[in-house]
Amino acid sequence: MELIFDFLSQFARQLQSPTLTFLIGGFLIGATGSKLSIPSPIYQFVVFVLLMKIGMKGGVEIRSANLADMFLPAVITVVIGILIVLIGAFVFRRLPGINAADGYATAGLFGAVSASTLAAAIVMMEQESLQFEAWVPALYPFMDIPALVLAIVLANVHREKSKNGAAHKVDTLAIVKESLQGSALSALILGLMIGLLGRPEPVLQSFYEPLFRGLLSILMLVLGMEAWSRIRELKEVAHWFAIYALIGPILHGLIAFGLGYLAHLATGFSPGGVVLLAVIASSNSDISGPPTIRGGIPWANPSAYIGASTSVGTPVAIAVCIPLFISLANIVFPN
Repeated sequence: MELIFDFLSQFARQLQSPTLTFLIGGFLIGATGSKLSIPSPIYQFVVFVLLMKIGMKGGVEIRSANLADMFLPAVITVVIGILIVLIGAFVFRRLPGINAADGYATAGLFGAVSASTLAAAIVMMEQESLQFEAWVPALYPFMDIPALVLAIVLANVHREKSKNGAAHKVDTLAIVKESLQGSALSALILGLMIGLLGRPEPVLQSFYEPLFRGLLSILMLVLGMEAWSRIRELKEVAHWFAIYALIGPILHGLIAFGLGYLAHLATGFSPGGVVLLAVIASSNSDISGPPTIRGGIPWANPSAYIGASTSVGTPVAIAVCIPLFISLANIVFPN
């Protein structure tokens, strides 16, 4: 009962925060049929700046961090990405009226990570004064890449078995390369390397930090408009995708929260780190994941996997999962 009251209180506060306000505003703009649009180059620039800031800050922190403290959370992150895909594949294989490729593609996107949800969580946690290790966002690729690779491999193996009864060899290295070359991961890794190898603190504090919240509000507006536009597509496929997108983020986040708590007991992983790990797990890729999945499983229906992730999964991850896991942390980790 305490969790429910704390969550409702957190949720009410978050509804008034700029992050959620702009997300809901974008959703309402889309619902009214407005012609307002944000040009794609501006959207790409916003994502680039946000991820560069997150990456650089993480790289700066890693320089002075104890790498032994990072090892267990990094391993757990890989395990979570793989688990989410396996759970999703298991569920979709047993649901009626689901194309196998669509199920694998959706599981892959939900195992991958959303840059927008990550950025939103960082801002909301700062508002709640919930501290976390600055290297935690750098765990992003440890979940993202294994999830995408596994989903594509499983889909290709299933297709070949269906066709000839034998598994066809899948070029895993090519899938990893394509994932790393995606725009979101490229920007994050670039920022991480600059933070690790350079001394970007002056430009980080003078340029990236002041812009972060303002640019995040634009990103939330775009995501809200995109979410509404994808609802129509989601109606064209099985309703199971919408149900999975509603439940999946919460379940995935709870798994990550539990494993993160074990890391807290073993290594002193911070409560904020546990929350951010849970949020990363509850997110689903909305930038780099879709083109990677589309390239690796081209016979899957984008209306299913992109519709589920963008129109339902991302709003649930941002509006529900972030306040939920902050509230859960307040109970599990009392001050």
